[in-house]
Amino acid sequence: MSTVDRVRTVSRVASKYFVVWVLLFSALALYSPTTFTPIGDYISPLLGLIMLGMGLTLEPADFRRLIDRPRDVAIGAVAQWLIMPLAAWALVAVMGLPPALGVGLVLVGAAPGGTASNVMTYLGKGDVALSVAITTVTTLAAPIVMPAWVLFILGEQLQVTFAEMFTSIVQIVIVPVVLGFAIRYVLDRYAPRVADVGLDVFPTISVAAIVAIVAAVVGLNVDNILTAAPLVFVAVVLHNGIGLGSGYAVGRAASMAEDRARTCAFEVGLQNSGLAVALAISFFSPEAALIPALFSVWHNVSGPALASYFAANPPADVESVDGTVASN
Repeated sequence: MSTVDRVRTVSRVASKYFVVWVLLFSALALYSPTTFTPIGDYISPLLGLIMLGMGLTLEPADFRRLIDRPRDVAIGAVAQWLIMPLAAWALVAVMGLPPALGVGLVLVGAAPGGTASNVMTYLGKGDVALSVAITTVTTLAAPIVMPAWVLFILGEQLQVTFAEMFTSIVQIVIVPVVLGFAIRYVLDRYAPRVADVGLDVFPTISVAAIVAIVAAVVGLNVDNILTAAPLVFVAVVLHNGIGLGSGYAVGRAASMAEDRARTCAFEVGLQNSGLAVALAISFFSPEAALIPALFSVWHNVSGPALASYFAANPPADVESVDGTVASN
């Protein structure tokens, strides 16, 4: 077996058992928190590394899809921008969450779509091209949309300004994504084999980075986890469930084909919780990062579960780019 084949095998194993690694290292962080708490100082750079990996997956064709499918991309993006922040707002009020936990839930709700949505869309027989397009739009708009929602919902409780959050999100998300896209573009033209190897390596790096982030947050919140675990878990499960269910409902209400409605479910329900963790640590407190970290674990359980259900029930109708609906 060549080195490249070994790398691909390791990458597949790392991605396949992602939830196992998260749960394992979360348990280790509960047992020995001081082992992982130093990672808390590096959460933002680790997320930047993950976003660099996302940029490496983008190609010029992904941006052309924004022009090919403006209606469905817009519906998916607007649904994501409205449903999750409003659901977070409602859950904070109804459940009476403590201020720090409420901040964490709002940060998750205001976050853009995560790259997990693209993987789950593929596994669930959705429209992957549409998924990538919606994730791209919500990610690029994150520096404006996310601070706007956070300040609108939590306004008087905050000591942070729109400009501060905007700058932080640009540094953590936009710069690495653009850099990754530029690297991929150059490698595709001048070193396509290196680009292929990079695409095999980066999923493993992303998995390791996410696991490290979650373990760090768990280590920083051992006491909070032991005292607030049931309330936090219920809030996360409800928030994620509202996103998945409402996203699918919006897609069907908008007369999308089944595969595109599935895409909307994943795009709305699966958030970039890593970004929410980074902002919570940077501007608020480790406690505020607890819900985003748990969301990162849970949506990697609920997402594959829903994808498995969808995969077992292939869509009967698939819509082409020109809007024609065909039966499988």
